[in-house]
Amino acid sequence: MSVTLVFLGKLADLAGEDQRQLAAPLDWPGLLDELHGPLRDAVAQDRTRIAVNGVLLADKAELKAVAGDEVALLPPVSGG
Repeated sequence: MSVTLVFLGKLADLAGEDQRQLAAPLDWPGLLDELHGPLRDAVAQDRTRIAVNGVLLADKAELKAVAGDEVALLPPVSGG
């Protein structure tokens, strides 16, 4: 089974896709290992948030996704 990684906003542009399947279980170091270049840099920024099954994590280091979970990567909110 796998974890569904969902890219939102500019992160989808950097990833070149809206979502990706990754092997479960998935933690923060494992997620960073799967990402490369500008996408990895953007996800690692303090302002990028992570939600697991719709629940925002207070700290990315708390990421512990298991098979069937959806992990959404949310870029910083820009407003006008």
